[in-house]
Amino acid sequence: MSGPTAPHDRVRPFTRVLAVVILPFLAAAVALLYLLPDSTDATFAWTIQPPFTAMFLGSAYVGGIVFFAHALRTERWHRVKYGFPAVLVFAALLAVATFLHFDRFHFGHISFITWVTLYLTTPVLVLVAMLLNWRADPGTLDAHDYAIRRGPRLAIAIVGIVASAFGLVLFIDPPALIEVWAWPLTPLTGRVVGAILTLPGVVNVWLLVDERWSAFRWIFQAELVSLLAIAVAIAVRAGDIAWQRPAGPVFVAGIGLSLVAFGVFYVYCERRSAAAGPAVVPSAVRE
Repeated sequence: MSGPTAPHDRVRPFTRVLAVVILPFLAAAVALLYLLPDSTDATFAWTIQPPFTAMFLGSAYVGGIVFFAHALRTERWHRVKYGFPAVLVFAALLAVATFLHFDRFHFGHISFITWVTLYLTTPVLVLVAMLLNWRADPGTLDAHDYAIRRGPRLAIAIVGIVASAFGLVLFIDPPALIEVWAWPLTPLTGRVVGAILTLPGVVNVWLLVDERWSAFRWIFQAELVSLLAIAVAIAVRAGDIAWQRPAGPVFVAGIGLSLVAFGVFYVYCERRSAAAGPAVVPSAVRE
């Protein structure tokens, strides 16, 4: 059940158009990377080895489809607000990685042209969407919302921050980690994996300042779908994991534990939200 929609808590048309534009490219990337990870030498912007790396990147795009589908259909900005900074950082890092490793790409290939165009424009367009919408959030609870307790918020935020810290180290200085990473990486794929790892941290850190479950429900759906896609990729491409390195089993265990922990957190918050009484919405934000 949805509560009254504050006039100034609406997703702007520009943001909906952006979601419409991005979704087909995400779907195409999932098809090329997640479903055809062995064919990147012929179908993608650059050759990705091992195939698990392609599926790992594809898993991020699977979560992106869920997120932008929600951004397209929702009326309330605050329900997708905290996903946009994560997309901005991710897209900006991939743009930087592209130009640092330009020689690794398939010049002239349609996938290369699409990749470069997207990562030159997406950070700017996402930033514009954020600037247009950011102040639209009145900070009020939805009807039947749940105010998440400080302890769980802190724990989930710390998990994300740790993941982002590893991601930033891997992005800034790939040689520092690629020799001990959970599967073989090149400097380019190391930076791509690092960019992916920043996503949960840039999302989850907002739990430190916002207790509304309605502001995270749909973003956590995207995170859970992405984690599930990574778990399937591990099962399918288990031979790509460097099990002899300590990081191999640790990474696999970390994905499993994160999937369980985030799933329990999601179900718990959903049940508390469903059991909550209607939120009191100030008259100033009622239609």
